Amino acid sequence: MGKQTLTGPPGTGQPTPAEKLLRPIQSFIKIEASGGILLMALTAVALIWANSPWAAAYNALWQTHFTIGLGSFILNKPLILWINDGLMAIFFFVVGLEIKREVLSGELSSLRKAALPISAAIGGMVVPAGIYVLIAGGSEGAAGWGIPMATDIAFALGVMALL
Repeated sequence: MGKQTLTGPPGTGQPTPAEKLLRPIQSFIKIEASGGILLMALTAVALIWANSPWAAAYNALWQTHFTIGLGSFILNKPLILWINDGLMAIFFFVVGLEIKREVLSGELSSLRKAALPISAAIGGMVVPAGIYVLIAGGSEGAAGWGIPMATDIAFALGVMALL
């Protein structure tokens, strides 16, 4: 079978409405920094939405139940859990595989080459947690010090994609 194209009627050479709609999206996806741009833009949207008069709708979105099932096996969880427990586990698994590859045969294969990234990684965990503890002080929220440690890598990768 030949490659199908999204053009108008044969002989017109005109793009279809679907092609007109998809072409800018396809062009954006091909940009190397598109993931970082999308992450930063959606983070800004989420922060504004969560702190606006429509915050209840924002919270309701994350509590919306999403269900998958196969026969009698059914998983019915809020959207926030699918992301936190599912997608983030996959994300960190992929990051771990990339680090393993670099340690075994890449740029981090010698201790001399790996010293700076190891120091940066430790600092990238300790500094955000320390800042959080300083701000939260002795309040009951101080127990959440691990949260900034875990989320920084996703934002760091997003910012690096912009560079």
